[in-house]
Amino acid sequence: MTLTSCILLASAVMAIGVYGVVTRRQAVAMLLSVELMANSANIVFASFAHFRGGPSAQVFVLFALALTVAEVAIGLALVMLLYRRHGDTSLALASEARR
Repeated sequence: MTLTSCILLASAVMAIGVYGVVTRRQAVAMLLSVELMANSANIVFASFAHFRGGPSAQVFVLFALALTVAEVAIGLALVMLLYRRHGDTSLALASEARR
């Protein structure tokens, strides 16, 4: 696998994530799409670390993975609160949380 193919793979995963964010209105689907976009960035960092040398990008990938795990935990907690309050996970119902 070459650097070009890794970047093309990351671009495809990012495009799928952007498509999911734009088209989905359910909170869980949007969280999954955001995770796809974060993972595509991690693919790019890891591929550059592998092909260009240096372990610093791999350390950054591990840090980014830890941040995405925290983001998923907070996001799922918010989705559960939304479901308990409204019985649905549509993000249109979350507009009352702005008040």
